[in-house]
Amino acid sequence: MEKYYTLSSYWKKKFGIRVWKIPLDAGFNCPNRDGTISSTGCIFCNEQGSGTGQSLKSISIKNQYNLCREKLILKHGPIKFAAYLQSFSNTYCSPARLELVLDQLSDLDDLCVLCVGTRPDCLDREKIRILASFPCDEVWLDLGLQSSRDETLKRINRGHLAEDFSRSCRLSSLAGIKVCAHVIAGLPGETLDHFLETIEFLNKEPVKGIKFHNLYICRNTTLARMWEMNIYRPQDMEEYAHWVALGLAGLRPDIIIHRLTGDPAPGELIAPEWARRKNSIINQIKNVMHVQELWQGRYWNTFQYQKNL
Repeated sequence: MEKYYTLSSYWKKKFGIRVWKIPLDAGFNCPNRDGTISSTGCIFCNEQGSGTGQSLKSISIKNQYNLCREKLILKHGPIKFAAYLQSFSNTYCSPARLELVLDQLSDLDDLCVLCVGTRPDCLDREKIRILASFPCDEVWLDLGLQSSRDETLKRINRGHLAEDFSRSCRLSSLAGIKVCAHVIAGLPGETLDHFLETIEFLNKEPVKGIKFHNLYICRNTTLARMWEMNIYRPQDMEEYAHWVALGLAGLRPDIIIHRLTGDPAPGELIAPEWARRKNSIINQIKNVMHVQELWQGRYWNTFQYQKNL
């Protein structure tokens, strides 16, 4: 039995073929970095906004897609693709600019899914309408939450509240957009109970997917300075795996798991060293679930889950 509901299995069942994400950089910024909210960003955010940085090389998003598509087809044969606008906040713009960006993606070969990464405070009804009208089989909104606790969001300089996520999530869902929530385990000041509160928060929202991230330390970030001053200690792999395994056990079984761990870009990681070992992290999570007889949804909405907190 599969321990959790993977994105690859969901897409394979829906499309009958493998679907591969292509990360794209459209040159957007973030209100938490350009001075609108803050000029420093979230304490963990790297200089490329968790993206590829390809816009700095003046490569259009259409060319970014086509170059990556050709390489992947040569390697894997016939597959479909999801265009993933990943870098920074991809709805931090006017509706007109958002339409211009999406127009560049509207006629790409083998494209069946659009994924858009953004912040919950960078959405309104008009932008949601534009996203929902994109001509493909499904649209995903990768929406950063990180924690449902407002005190934590303030501590990590997130610049929005949990209620902003709820508002944008519900409006997007009503428009037919699938929301993938991003959450981080091991945030400064948070315990396991706090992390599981975030899982319970998401269970009550119309989310369709989730990404779990470990909090690793990138160069030139506020978190790096906190680590150097011994203000913050990252989790070890065993602790992270334990948290995520329990988070999965408490998660609604219909929520699709997009990823179980972050993926540091080459040259940016300071600590912990284990964050480089993606397969080892996933195997550790699976091992915890096997040993503790856990699976996604086992404790969802039950007295047994509450008792195990």
